[in-house]
Amino acid sequence: MNEVKGREGFGSRLGFILVSAGCAIGIGNVWRFPYIAGECGGAIFVLFYILFLIIMGVPALTMELAVGRASGRSTMRGMQKLERKGQYWHVHGWVCYLGNVILMMYYTTVAGWMLSYFWKFLTGFFEDKKTEDVTSVFDDLLASPAEMLIFMVIIVILGFVVLSFGVQKGLERVTKVIMIGLFGLILVLVVNSLLLKGGGEGLKFYLMPDPDKAAEVGWGTVITNAMNQAFFTISLGIGAMEIFGSYMSREYTLTGEAVRIISLDTFVALMSGLIIFPACSAFGVEANQGPSLIFLTLPHIFANMDGGRIWGTMFFLFMVFASFSTVTAVFENLIRSLMDNLGWKRARSIAVNFIIVLVTGIPCILGFNLWSDIRLFGGKDILSSEDFIVSNIILPAGSIVFMIFCTWKFGWGADKYLEEANTGKGIKMSKRLIPYFKYVLPALTAFILVQGLI
Repeated sequence: MNEVKGREGFGSRLGFILVSAGCAIGIGNVWRFPYIAGECGGAIFVLFYILFLIIMGVPALTMELAVGRASGRSTMRGMQKLERKGQYWHVHGWVCYLGNVILMMYYTTVAGWMLSYFWKFLTGFFEDKKTEDVTSVFDDLLASPAEMLIFMVIIVILGFVVLSFGVQKGLERVTKVIMIGLFGLILVLVVNSLLLKGGGEGLKFYLMPDPDKAAEVGWGTVITNAMNQAFFTISLGIGAMEIFGSYMSREYTLTGEAVRIISLDTFVALMSGLIIFPACSAFGVEANQGPSLIFLTLPHIFANMDGGRIWGTMFFLFMVFASFSTVTAVFENLIRSLMDNLGWKRARSIAVNFIIVLVTGIPCILGFNLWSDIRLFGGKDILSSEDFIVSNIILPAGSIVFMIFCTWKFGWGADKYLEEANTGKGIKMSKRLIPYFKYVLPALTAFILVQGLI
């Protein structure tokens, strides 16, 4: 597995799975999943979430991987290699590159927040803090462009330094360590939360289906939110997964690998709920408070918990690992895109992308202080507007492009997609599912797109 189509690939199957899962596993698993589950009735939402991962996430992921493995290239050159002469599917590659840039415009800032809180807990900053003091810490962070910039720059520098060593010696080696550390931290934090006195109610809410609660929220809301979360958690539609398909061997089927990647992603999301819901229950706070759950509620819990400095440090180290695995994976996509499309060496692509990511990340930082009066889409601040563009437009629209390209005759075609997906050992994709892939799956994704725009 050392060389894939004449260029460096992953050194092992485990490396491919962990890097791909690391790209999917991110802040959304720990930040977005628990509070949406809290808003939508707990276990009922979780059941629908898993269902949509199976019927939407798995096939959509195999399509991105198939384009990558069949072409051995990133999105720009990948579709160009597979499309017919005179077609322009490859133009979507530039949209994918732009989408990854916009994603990093705010994701590196949020990853910097995680690093900042990790450092604060590690150094004992939160010890003996009162509730109002804990709340003011996050407000002070947002009000300080210098502090946010420092931690964002650290994240960006570390990410590109890792990738300067290449796929195997950089991305794969570091991601293996990060993911093993992440899984270890999860298990320790879950055990701690489950042993908290009074955490049983939170656990019951999370694991026991409550149809009455779902009805109170609205079944349509629960189902729509579960569909959205299942789709967006894998970061499909911007070529983030295709690049790793281009590094794959042909030893295993894509369906089997997709199931493994999504299983790891789901494991982290579900375990995050086991960390957060019992802790919130034990300390009498609600788990449906949105992003403030991570930076206001949980720090308050840790600050008032026996050994809270240790648990807070471990939790935010876990968050740093989750966010950094996504950062490095997306950085690799940016680097390889310019290498494939412009014929650049890795060092030159890293230098240019480093400047692009740093410069374009500054507006997000300033959007919370010096540029706080700026409102864009629907009155949203800069970070929320950037997230809206990626999550509500580029991801679903891009996924529809991949679906049509892989299943319709005027694209790559269903036969070629199936042949690529079923090459190797493992779970095979049935030809009987093609009508579903051609008509139903794009329609469901279009629903997500329209609903997100509305």
